[in-house]
This record gives sequence, C-alpha cells and structure tokens, in this order.
Amino acid sequence: MEARKWWTLGAVLIGVFMLLLDITVVNVALPVIRNDLNASFSDLQWVVDAYALTLAALLLVSGSFADLIGRRRVFIIGLVLFSAASFACGLAQSPLWLILSRAVQGIGGAMLFATSLALIAQAFTGRDRATAFGIWGATIGAAVAIGPLVGGALTDSLGWQWIFFVNVPIGVAAVFITLAQVDESKDPHPAGIDWAGALTFTAGLFMLVLALIRGNEEGWGSTLIVALFTGTIVALAAFVFVELRSDHPMFELRLFRNRTFGGASLVAFALSASMFSLFLYITLYIESVLGYKPLDAGLRFLPLTVISFFVAPLSGRLSSKGVPVRVFLSGGLVLVGIGLLLMHGVKADSNWTTLLAGFCVAGAGVGAVNPALATAAVGVVDPRRSGMASGINNTFRQVGIATGIAALGAIFQSHITSKVSAGLAGTPGASHASDIAHATAAGALNDVLKAVPAQARGTVGHLARSAFASGLNTLFMVSAILAFVGAVLAAVLVREKDFVTQHRAAPQEAPQEAPAPA
Repeated sequence: MEARKWWTLGAVLIGVFMLLLDITVVNVALPVIRNDLNASFSDLQWVVDAYALTLAALLLVSGSFADLIGRRRVFIIGLVLFSAASFACGLAQSPLWLILSRAVQGIGGAMLFATSLALIAQAFTGRDRATAFGIWGATIGAAVAIGPLVGGALTDSLGWQWIFFVNVPIGVAAVFITLAQVDESKDPHPAGIDWAGALTFTAGLFMLVLALIRGNEEGWGSTLIVALFTGTIVALAAFVFVELRSDHPMFELRLFRNRTFGGASLVAFALSASMFSLFLYITLYIESVLGYKPLDAGLRFLPLTVISFFVAPLSGRLSSKGVPVRVFLSGGLVLVGIGLLLMHGVKADSNWTTLLAGFCVAGAGVGAVNPALATAAVGVVDPRRSGMASGINNTFRQVGIATGIAALGAIFQSHITSKVSAGLAGTPGASHASDIAHATAAGALNDVLKAVPAQARGTVGHLARSAFASGLNTLFMVSAILAFVGAVLAAVLVREKDFVTQHRAAPQEAPQEAPAPA
C-alpha cells in the first residue's frame, strides 16, 4: 500500500507534466508550423486557443464526470485522448487538422487536470499528502520553466511534429502505471453533470473568441461579428441563469459573493491575459523578425521562466511568515506590468537583450503571484468546496489565455495593417498592403519579401519589420495596463479576514494552481 501511493503520484505527475509541457513547447514551434502548413495569423491563434478553450470549458465538467464514474477511469480516458490527439497533431497536414487535434488535446488535458489532485488526495494523508502536493506544484513549475527549451530542441533537431509525437510513449507508459498501481475512487453521492451549464458556457466562450479573431477580416460592424457578439451575450446570460437555478452547478457563482475569491479569479484572468497571452507574439518577434531558430528562442525565454520558478517558493516562505497574500497578488502584477513596460520600445533592428530586463522583472512577478493565487483560490471557501474553487480559478486562467490571445491579436493585426497601408500609400505596392500586413502579422516576413520586386525588398522588409515591432509595442502597453488594473483590483478586493482555512502554510504544502502555460 505504501508503494502504491507513490506510484499514484508518479502516474499523476507524468500526466500533468506531459500536458503542461506540451502547452509551453508549442509556442516556439509556431513559426515553423506556419511555414510547413502554410498557416495564417488566425490559424496560429487557434492552434493555441483551441486547446485553451476546450480545457477551460470542460475542466469543471470533467471533475463532475470523474466523481460520477471514477477518477482513475477519467484520468485514463484523459491520457488516451491526450496521447491519441498528440499523435494526430504530429500527423497534421493542414492548419484545420492541427487545430481540431489541439481541441481534442484540450479535452484530454481537462480530464487529466481535473482528476490529478483528487487522485493524490485519495492516496496520501497527513504530512505525506503535503509532500505530494509540494512535488506536484514543483513539477508544474518545472514543466513551464523548461517547456520553451524542450520545444526548441525538438523542433530544431527532429521537427515540430515531435513536440507532439513524444507524448505518445509517455502517455502509454502512464496508462499502464495507472491501471496497475492506482486505486479507483469516486464520490459516493455524485451530483451529476451540469450539461446545460457546460453547453452555454462553451458556446459563449467560443463565439466570443471567434468574433475577436475574425473581427478585422469581416469588419467589426459586419452581420457575422455583430451576431457572434450578440450570441455571446445571450449564451453567457443563459449560463448565469442556469447556474443560479441549478442545485448542483458546475460553476458555483455564489462563491463570488466572497470578495477575495472574486479578486483571486480576476488576478488569474489578468495574469494570463496580460502576460502569457503575449508569448505567441513575442515568439513570432524573436524568430521571425530577429531571425532566431526555435532552440535559440527557447533559450531566450529562460530568464523569465527560471526566475519565476525560483521566486515562487521564496514568496511561499514569506507568506508563511505573515506577509499578507494581497501583497503578493497585487505586488506581483505590478512587477508584471513594469516588466511589460520595460519590454516596450523594441524596434525592427533591436537585439533580443532589449527584452531581457522586462523578462526578469515580469518573471519575478509571475513567481510572486502563483503561490499566493493558489492559496487565495482555496483558502476563502469551505474546505469541502476547495475542488470547485480551484477548478474555477484554473478556468479563469484558461479563459484569460483564450480571450487574451484573440483580443491582442485583433489589436495587433489592426495596428500592423494601419502602419503598412500608411507606409505603402502612393506606391505601386499600395494595392497589396492588406496581403503584406497579414503575412507580416503571421511572422511570414520572408514570404513578404519574395512576393515583391527585388528593388523594393529592402524598403518593404524594413516597413514590415517596423510595423511588427510597433504592433508588439502596442501590445506591451495594453497588457501592462491590464496587469496594473489587476493589481488594483487585487489590492481592493483581497482581504485577510475572508480566509476560512489556515492559508499560512507554505504553498508547497497546499494544492497549487497551475501556472498558465507559457
């Protein structure tokens, strides 16, 4: 029995490490994927958002499903789905194929994430449980920290397909370990699955992201975009109505009556939408504008991820010694905002070190926020509802990623189109300004240059790179403002008196929220 619990921890860690590593490795491979699959800018957004959307939509549903039919069973289904979808991703011959496979990955990832802590809690008690939770949290931090490096190495040496293929043998091994060593558990009195809530939430979120991604193409006042925004409002209103009337909602809205819980949820959203949504655009800049290979790009992300990894336990120890959680939530977002402002000012001919100071400061901010956010998410609710609280917080993280990438992308593409159109006005290339702008936003600068006469390539290339850098600077500014707003909300809403459990234990002794994927 003693050995089985550590086997259980091992199986859970393999699954969680795999799903989080696969999130972070994708970013550095996107420019190569774009070249191989001839993907557009919106395709690249969907490669990330398809995963985030299904993970956000089905995370809480997966928890209810596991309570009903068994947590080990759902964990195994998640492993099989994630591994099979990873194999399909690696075989993708078109952007749509890859996007749909990523969506299925998100379904498997939701099942893995929703059951991981429950399986650990079932297997461990007392001090061993605290140790297991600490190892779980450290594994998550390690996956996020090394993801860009692993992604770059695999992409450069074996091809982008292997960032997905590598999951297959790992997933198969985890399935066999789970079947042999992990005990089944389920809720003796399951509440059932809130299908109405899941359907309305998923529909609303999907229509919102689709409207944001397609807005520039279709026109913000077009019938399609107006219909999508209207549908979003209707679906989310229906979701609120369903959840408030349900005896067993998947998304307990009444928890938001607690100011600190609401503040923690907003911090989770702000951190993901402001910092982690930018990784797509920063990666395109480093690889497509500055010309670095995927491995080199992954190495340049290490200051941010490694500093975050080492600051997190330090903030946990300070919290355990009496520093208020609000200080880490608000102060961490302030550091993220400052870091983003330090990144502002990149140019077409900048060196990557222009980003370095911002990476370091923002990394410290992320490290300060994550442990405190884990504490705040579950420390202000009845312990019996901690699973729901943790799930809601993680859902806000994924919603922040999905909507952040879409909204920032709309701003980014619009800014680049405006700059390119203005720069080409009155020249023979004016009629091609839209195509050049779209290719520039997707990081296809080489394609841009091949499509114009040789004598104009220098001028168009400089214009495209300058437009890209200018658009990225706009995103830095917008994201910094969002981080500062999140910091203010944390300072105003998070209160020490709202905590109902002993939250002063170091975060490594409590279930940690997963950092949003880089």
